[in-house]
Amino acid sequence: MSFNNLAQLVWKHTRNAAAESLYLNTGSDITRPVSVYGIVNERCNYKCRYCEYWRLENYVDEMSIDEWKAALQSLAEFVGSFHVQFSGGEPFIKKGFVDLVEWCHEQGLKWGVTTNGSGLTEKNIERVVAARPLNINMSLDSHLDEVHNYARGIEGSLEKITKNITRLIEVRNNAGVEFPVIIKPVLHRLNFRHIVDLVRWAQDLGATAVNIQPVDRWTSETYDELWIEDPKDVEDLNGVIDELVTLRREGAPVLNAETILRAFPAHFREESAPEELMPCRVGMRNYFIRTNGDVSVCWHFPPIGNVKAQSARDIWYGEVGRQRRKETSECEKLCLFTCLSQKTLVDKARMAVRLFGANKTGSKRNSDGGSGGSRTVSLPVLPAVGADRE
Repeated sequence: MSFNNLAQLVWKHTRNAAAESLYLNTGSDITRPVSVYGIVNERCNYKCRYCEYWRLENYVDEMSIDEWKAALQSLAEFVGSFHVQFSGGEPFIKKGFVDLVEWCHEQGLKWGVTTNGSGLTEKNIERVVAARPLNINMSLDSHLDEVHNYARGIEGSLEKITKNITRLIEVRNNAGVEFPVIIKPVLHRLNFRHIVDLVRWAQDLGATAVNIQPVDRWTSETYDELWIEDPKDVEDLNGVIDELVTLRREGAPVLNAETILRAFPAHFREESAPEELMPCRVGMRNYFIRTNGDVSVCWHFPPIGNVKAQSARDIWYGEVGRQRRKETSECEKLCLFTCLSQKTLVDKARMAVRLFGANKTGSKRNSDGGSGGSRTVSLPVLPAVGADRE
């Protein structure tokens, strides 16, 4: 992540923070999307125990690559430059997906992707790096084969993703390109006791950071075996959170804000959002383009429009979009999905500093041929996060 990219992101989020405050205090709506997500497909080649996509009998129609380009162009005309985070399903199994990210680079649109890593073939890695991603998020639940492979439903998947991460970092460094490679585990009962070790393992592997997302209740397995509710498990989870917070304060690249980490036990108790995480602001910042072109601001609410029939501006400022902003700002659900969780400007600044600092340090060590040992990164001390929201 370059300083230029960082400055642009800071400006976008600072501007929208002011717009959000104006909306909440006066009802005047000059908000714009700043967190853009592109869900390119529902199909997946993995069988994660907490996911429904691979079990679907029918899939919604997928937009073509040309339709995706038109949707992103419309958004650029509305908000200017932005960063779109692609996901699926598994995005790399969609025909033409790599063509799409190459097009993004040609158009000056910043992009990232969340992937299970299976589609990062040698050829794809070369093309992906050349397309200059802003970030690559790797879905990896554990450094232990028996845990990761079981949770993801595919034997040998840990070995494959580890190999592909290593090669991705190598190609990135050889090309002199800077972008973070982020490990994204889903935290659940089978892996939470090993998450601290995963952070250390990820650093040794050369990954830039770890961004943890607690499992939600979507499938039967999330009720039967993955939810953390036994009193002993909850006690141990609190201890793990304490360790993660300590590691984070010492400079380990844990991206989750301390406030969010401390909210994990409340998530598993299915409590409402605490006051310090209210009001919810996703309706004032999020723009999910779904597989069929529907646009949502939150998974828990109906869409606000469709990119195949409306411009991005009309979708955002239309009657349904304005109604959804009101509804989501009044919602009390505690959401800790990394795309939905609330973050202050200080939280976002800390994330950027951790990503930029860790990536520079990791790239330097790799290019110098260093290997092994802990990759703990020394980072500047930032002021403590208060209860004030953006």
